Amino acid sequence: MSENLKRLTAAGVSIWLDDISRERLRTGNLAALIREKYVTGVTSNPTIFASALSKGDAYDAQLRDLATRGVSVDEAVRAITTFDIRWAADVLKPVYDGTHGVDGRVSIEVDPRLARNTEATIAEARALWWLVDRPNVHIKIPATVEGLPAITQAISEGISVNVTLIFSLERYRQVMDAWLTGLEKARAGGLNLSGIESVASFFVSRVDTEVDARLDEIGTPEAKELKGRAGVANARLAFAAFEEVVNSPRWQELRAAGARPQRPLWASTGVKNPDYPDTLYVDQLVTAGVVNTMPEKTLDSVADHGKISGDTIRPFYEHAWNVMAALKEAGIDYDDVVRVLEEEGVEKFEKSWTELLETVETELRKA
Repeated sequence: MSENLKRLTAAGVSIWLDDISRERLRTGNLAALIREKYVTGVTSNPTIFASALSKGDAYDAQLRDLATRGVSVDEAVRAITTFDIRWAADVLKPVYDGTHGVDGRVSIEVDPRLARNTEATIAEARALWWLVDRPNVHIKIPATVEGLPAITQAISEGISVNVTLIFSLERYRQVMDAWLTGLEKARAGGLNLSGIESVASFFVSRVDTEVDARLDEIGTPEAKELKGRAGVANARLAFAAFEEVVNSPRWQELRAAGARPQRPLWASTGVKNPDYPDTLYVDQLVTAGVVNTMPEKTLDSVADHGKISGDTIRPFYEHAWNVMAALKEAGIDYDDVVRVLEEEGVEKFEKSWTELLETVETELRKA
């Protein structure tokens, strides 16, 4: 049992694993991580599934059955991924029960090719909700402009949502508004609000990757001093925006009706730049009521040498604003940064989905 992970949990951070595979499930590895490393949730994405499918023989039997039935590649992908998500949800069910539905969650995302199509995203979210059929699943919907009304509609129908691909503070505020509107519609429809859970996945390391490249182009000593600081500052200000919302009369009314807060989730927390501490996006984003979803490598690094020293968000709002002001003064166009990151994020998700389809197609031919 890691003392660092224990301290992180005690500080109010829910530790979720950013990985899933059938091998983890059938060997009991996920259960061991829950037991030994304080893991209380799982997130998935197409890249993770494609990687899992390309290793070992865990999927062979199901692939043979799917090939024998002659199903389409799209149907095969959904059969394979939802099987793993159901299994993980069952493994995490004791955590879900023990935390009264707050944790013990597993996320699966809608087809990212639908990111710019509101109605198709809604239909896909409903289909995944029905397919997985577990109370502790989150359906991942991207925070594109077209995704916002889909978030509202899904939540209004009682579907728990993990909003993904959030980079900007303005878009995050729009996400929270979409979530609140969905809860208000659910209440008007007579739904039990306490059963609707949501997280908002705010991406961290990708912000530094984009900003750092621009700072290198600027090339001044002042610009280089700001490298590696944008991601954490941006996330800290996102939490400040979250606090504004949960202190609003609008939220308080929903809370009184039984609603749960939409917790900020720190995503993309694996450090991309080897010059930075490999626990940077965990150590510097600690406060009560958040989720940090980590690749296993980051989880192990935090367990081994993380520096968990109390709240590293709330006391640093002014510092975060100063960092953002300094970045602007250095010539960083924040609005353009987050626009590029969202566009690239959607493209990367689509590419990963295509790779997953190609992987499954190849495996079906071999089966």
